[in-house]
Amino acid sequence: MDFNLEQYSKKINKSAAAAKLLESITGLCEKIDKDRINLMEVCGTHTHEIFKSGVKAILPKKIRLRSGPGCPVCVTPDSYIDGAINLAKDKDFIVTTFGDMLKVPGAASSLKAEQNAGADVRVVYSPEETLDIAAQNPDKNIVFLSVGFETTVPASAFLIKAAEARNLSNLYIYEANKTVPEAILAIARHPQVKIDGFILPGHVSVIIGANAYKPAAAESKIPGVVCGFEYIDILLAINSLLTLIYEKKAEVVNDYPRVVTAEGNRAAQNVIAEVFETCDAEWRGIGMLAGTGLGLRKKYKKYSAAEKFASIIQAGQPARAGGQNAGVESGCRCGEVLLSLIEPPECPMFASACNPVNPVGPCMVSSEGVCAAYYKYGTAGADIEL
Repeated sequence: MDFNLEQYSKKINKSAAAAKLLESITGLCEKIDKDRINLMEVCGTHTHEIFKSGVKAILPKKIRLRSGPGCPVCVTPDSYIDGAINLAKDKDFIVTTFGDMLKVPGAASSLKAEQNAGADVRVVYSPEETLDIAAQNPDKNIVFLSVGFETTVPASAFLIKAAEARNLSNLYIYEANKTVPEAILAIARHPQVKIDGFILPGHVSVIIGANAYKPAAAESKIPGVVCGFEYIDILLAINSLLTLIYEKKAEVVNDYPRVVTAEGNRAAQNVIAEVFETCDAEWRGIGMLAGTGLGLRKKYKKYSAAEKFASIIQAGQPARAGGQNAGVESGCRCGEVLLSLIEPPECPMFASACNPVNPVGPCMVSSEGVCAAYYKYGTAGADIEL
């Protein structure tokens, strides 16, 4: 189908464009020789837009949109949460974090519960705020919870460089940074997860560029499309994916060129590479994945809370076996939800014991979590307005 992105960027009639895209999508579905076409949106923001706009409800039944582990808070393992709680409990520490980490439950508590009990846990809107907190509290250890994908890692890297420039010896980060392309490949290799195409994240792609996904597509033979965040973007990405599937092309297409380039943000990539290096990382619901994490390089290890305060972080933590159900509370099936092996309503806790007021698992806690989307919008979402 010939769809002019330049016209779209000039505010063409979205209703007419959506109707044309749906017509094309329906036609491609009829041509593709599959009973079911499984497309995974990797990004949690895409998940919420899909539910909010009702995209699921208007697609041909042959297409199944599956939500992947695209929420950094959701894939952070319990061991990390418990470690952060241990730091917060210690009176010699101030923990700074983005707000979405506060209510994620650990084995027996949460950062919010510890904050209410008197722990010095501070919500920041930028890691940079941690610099002044460290300067104003020289007798405390200040730890920023560095949790995120490539979108937010540059800010953590700049935080470390600024701490070094200001000679702040009491500032640390507790790393749980992860990389998306390698995770996509791990999902593609998973024996139980059958995906025909990936709807690739927009925010991450701004940093790493569309070309970063090409190795995963080449190895997995599964195509991907970089996608924007409006419902029209999602329909466009689905149309492009179906075209690639029909033509049997395991390629990466950039349907978000108004923001994403092929090479990405070189300055951001350079600062990440200067401060961090690739390491193995544990993903809730998936387990330990080689080469999917970003840990501090040797030059900057002195800023690693995990290195400096290992005994505090690990104190009292239970042994965990790992794997798809690792780090989930009794009865919670967040691990399987993150791999799209089940839908949230299949979890016995969903909307009963686990809800936004009293979340049991991170998929309900995070604003990008798929369980939160299901709870807020229902199975299909609201009807789209064409």
